[in-house]
Parts: sequence; structure tokens; C-alpha cells
Amino acid sequence: MGQQGRSIVHLDQDTFFVSVERLRDSRLLGRPVIIGGTGDRGVVASCSYEARQFGIHSAMPMKLARQLCADATCIRGDMELYSKYSRLVTEIIADKAPMFEKASIDEHYIDITGMDRFFGCRQWASELRQSIIKETGLPISMGLSLNKTVSKIATGEAKPNGQLQVEPSFTSDFLDPLSIRKIPMIGSKTYHSLRNMGIATIRTLRQIPREMLQQMMGKNGLVIWQRANGIDNSPVQSWSERKSISSETTLDNDTIDMHYINTLLIKQCEELAYKLRRKEQLAGCISVKIRYANFDTHSMQQSLPYTSFDHVLIPTCKELFRRLYTRRMRIRLVGVQLSRLIRGRQQLNMFEDTPEMARLYQAVDRMRGKYGANVISRAI
Repeated sequence: MGQQGRSIVHLDQDTFFVSVERLRDSRLLGRPVIIGGTGDRGVVASCSYEARQFGIHSAMPMKLARQLCADATCIRGDMELYSKYSRLVTEIIADKAPMFEKASIDEHYIDITGMDRFFGCRQWASELRQSIIKETGLPISMGLSLNKTVSKIATGEAKPNGQLQVEPSFTSDFLDPLSIRKIPMIGSKTYHSLRNMGIATIRTLRQIPREMLQQMMGKNGLVIWQRANGIDNSPVQSWSERKSISSETTLDNDTIDMHYINTLLIKQCEELAYKLRRKEQLAGCISVKIRYANFDTHSMQQSLPYTSFDHVLIPTCKELFRRLYTRRMRIRLVGVQLSRLIRGRQQLNMFEDTPEMARLYQAVDRMRGKYGANVISRAI
């Protein structure tokens, strides 16, 4: 079906981490709030609209943020709590939506194409948004249009805590006056390149011949031109708890050597976590599988805060194995699976006071990217 016949909803939790903290402590309402590493060397993970008025933004050093707004309330953050509320919102959507994609910890796309015949897309989407607000207490903004790009931009224009529908015939009128920054795939580097060419608005961008943009920026140039013209045929990718990556090892010889088994589990966690980071994904569930020498197979899973970190996954993996291995029988196979995958680049020092862990992961990942995934591993 062409994009003219589609109806795509985009839902985005407003200042999600801050909103969750305000549910826990109503005294934070209306106040500037900063979430991130609370030491001088930490960084801002999220901040309230009140804090943004002082020039504070994500990834800013916490020390500078406190200088810009000395009255702000600084909170280290609780990824476990944020993951819990993220799942709650997803459950509400899953209960009502025909097909949806969980794009990150705080945003979803829903394809409701054809629903006009039965109910009315705008009414259905509006009622879903109100259900989320009522059941969670969290603000959420919504965009409704003919594709993912226009819907996401509409959500941004509807914030805070609003909703906006862009009819297909009004797409160009809606996009034209907006800054090129509003196009989701335009990052800082691309933005400055385009601004140096005198391009500030989407209208100017879409009037440039697409061949010229493609020549300048390659395949990305063509995609940028299409999105500036309101063209985006990318599908809503059905999200499932079963969406996963896994690693299994069948042993050469059945064993009860726990040191060897632990080494294997750690290696599997490291490989999977590296894959997540490379694909800019996070996992919300880990499961461990064992097969005994008699071929009996058992597994156990546990939800966890959305993560792509070895040092978070490994202790949970070891604990699951400890609870799972009860028969003192030789083991034939061990495996680890990460599921409930969402897109998202974990801010490596999000709630840390020091950046050392971030630098360590980045250095290790660079080495693996250059020399292979197995070039370096954790000491046992």
C-alpha cells in the first residue's frame, strides 16, 4: 500500500525520566529537575522543561548544568524504575493496538491503517493516549499522519503533553516552515553542513534537486530529501517480547566443571552485549538455558532494566544459572538469550559520577570492531 493510504501514530513520553520521578515525588512538579550522574564528572541524562529554559540539555556535564541553574534538583536516576514504567505503557498499547513498534524506552509507533472504516483514526489514537495518561499518570504526546517521519515531527510540535494530526494534503504546509533540525535523521554534523549551504528550513531543503543532495551526501542525501518532502515508506516493525538474540554452546564433552561453565556464560554475555551496542539496541530480559547429559532442557528468564552493558548482564546471568542448575548432573549445552529488544544507545555514564566505565566500553568496542569480537574478554 502506498503511503497515501497509511495512518501512523507516534507516541512519545514527555521528559520520561523526569515524569517518572515526579510520580514518586510530587514536590518536583514545576521545578527544574536534572537527572544523571550527581558528581562533578557525571553527565545530564535528562532534564525537565523548566531546566531547559536555563540552557541545560542531555549529555551536558553535570557540573556546568548546576552552574546554569543552582536551584535545580539533581537526581541520580533509577533505570529499573524507568524500565518498569516503560513496560507498563507498552502493555497498555499492546492490549489495544493492532500492530505497534516499540522504538525506544519512551516512544512507540502504531500502524492503524484502515481503522477509519470502523472507528476513526484520530478518535482511536486520542482515546489510547488518554488511557495511557489515566492508567500511568505520565504525560505523553502524540502525532498522527501518513508515515513515521511526519508523525514523529508532529509529536515534537505537539509537546508538551499534546496531540497533533497532520492530514496528507497538509503535509508540505506543515513541514515547510520548520527547521531542518526537526527531521529525525539530521544530526549535529549534517545540520551544520546544511546550514553552511544556507539551508535553514525544510522548505528550502526540499526545493534542492535530490540528485544534488545525493551527490553531496550519498544514500543519506536521498533519504533526507525524501523526508523533507514528506516521503517515508518505512514500515512499522511489529514488536514482540520474543524478538531476541542468543548464543548457545554445545560442549565437546559433558561436564560439571563450574569454572568452565561460568567462563562460557560470561563470554556469551559479552558477545551479545557487544552486538547490542553495535546495533544501538537495549535488552529488557535475559534468559539462561541448560541441557543436561540426558538431554533434559531447562531455562529461566528475568526482566531487567533496559541495558547493553556486560557488567549488568553477567551477574544476572550467573544468578539465573545458579537457580537453574539443581540436579548436579553433567551439562551438555549452555545458552544465553537477550530479548525485549528496543532501539536506543545507552548513555554509557548516564547515572555514573565518573566517565571511566564509558571510556572502557568504548575502547573495548573499538578494539573488537577493528580486530574481531573475540580479541578481548573479561578476566574470570
